[in-house]
Amino acid sequence: MRDRNLIQIGMMEVRFLIDEDQSSESLVMFEFVVPYQSRVPAAHFHSDVDEVIYGLSGTMTTTVDGERCEVRPGDTIFIPRGVVHTHENLHHETARALITMTPGLIGRRFFEEIASAINVVGKPDIEHVKEIMLLYGLVPA
Repeated sequence: MRDRNLIQIGMMEVRFLIDEDQSSESLVMFEFVVPYQSRVPAAHFHSDVDEVIYGLSGTMTTTVDGERCEVRPGDTIFIPRGVVHTHENLHHETARALITMTPGLIGRRFFEEIASAINVVGKPDIEHVKEIMLLYGLVPA
């Protein structure tokens, strides 16, 4: 049986705990799983959404406004809207983090559309990926 809450984007996983359907767009919360050296989202900022990252396991490297931060279990980073950031896993252990975004404007629908654009045979159409990002208020840096 397929887990409706799980979205696979390349090697990464997004497992929704609270999505826009459950929270009336007040917030979105998901587990973000990033295996070692998997392709991750390009540097971007959110025009209307604040993001909080809480490390669960492994170590995720999050670059915020040009500063690299190692997010380990129990670490928290707040990324205000408008601040450029990206996530990657430079360590051999799979990184897991809890992500909360408020308001919940970037939810399941965004990640489903991105998965459809990324999980293709051959190279993804990067211009199409950028269009999806912009539609949901993610601005490539």
